[in-house]
Amino acid sequence: MVGQFMGNAGPPSGGPDWSTIDVNALPVTPPDPIREYFQPMDVGAWALRSVPAAVCTGYWGEVQLAQNLIVLARRQKVWMSTAPMELESQQIGVDFARGHVVVFGLGLGWSTATSALKPEVERVTVVEMDANVLEMHEQIKLFERLPDGAGDKVNIVHADALEWKPDGPVDLLMPDIWVELVSWGRAEEVHDMQANVGADMVYFWGQELELARHAARLNRPLDDAGLAATAAEFDLPLVGLDTPGYAARTRAATREWMKGRWLEGTAIPDDLRSAADDAMLSQS
Repeated sequence: MVGQFMGNAGPPSGGPDWSTIDVNALPVTPPDPIREYFQPMDVGAWALRSVPAAVCTGYWGEVQLAQNLIVLARRQKVWMSTAPMELESQQIGVDFARGHVVVFGLGLGWSTATSALKPEVERVTVVEMDANVLEMHEQIKLFERLPDGAGDKVNIVHADALEWKPDGPVDLLMPDIWVELVSWGRAEEVHDMQANVGADMVYFWGQELELARHAARLNRPLDDAGLAATAAEFDLPLVGLDTPGYAARTRAATREWMKGRWLEGTAIPDDLRSAADDAMLSQS
């Protein structure tokens, strides 16, 4: 939790020196109406907790002050939270949500609830395998409490995301089943999910870092053309690449969050290398 919310001062983490940061001068994350529907609880191996305030680094690399954070942990390991990194890394997918949206991984239910609140979304199917997470949501009743009956759009399915198939067309698939922002074989896993779902659009958690490390391995620049060429090779209908400043934001996220998890054989570009990269690569 400390690593996600507060970072570590200086190298080898690659984050900023927190001792030099003036908290009062930091931008404050905007209020999120979903946060008010959560309360602390324990369900099996899962725990839901509230953090009044924390200094966080967002997905796009901006240090900011976040208030009223909600943290979901499994056996003391943070699984998901409403920290800026988490919400910013899902926002592009939510922005594209329309028609029938399928979310793989329930977690706190933020992307599911936020998608359901959009008038252009007709229904949201969320697939979750963990029975304790499902039990927790039975107690939270997040979707039942959404305004204007938006939660009626949500259908929760107890199933394996790698096996589930829809009973009709899907407009957007948003897979988010991983603990870590970067994991090996993610592009291949998303490809397998999409083979079952056949969605018109796909946006997966950590998409920018996955594109970045594949592009870097092929010595492509992380510009619009390099990212587009790499996305085409994923053979997925990825969305978000044409959003304003996408290449620049991808580079910023890569510098902040890659932390040495490059693909084997990658010559890390100097403008993307961080102290964390050097530390992790020296240990490999």
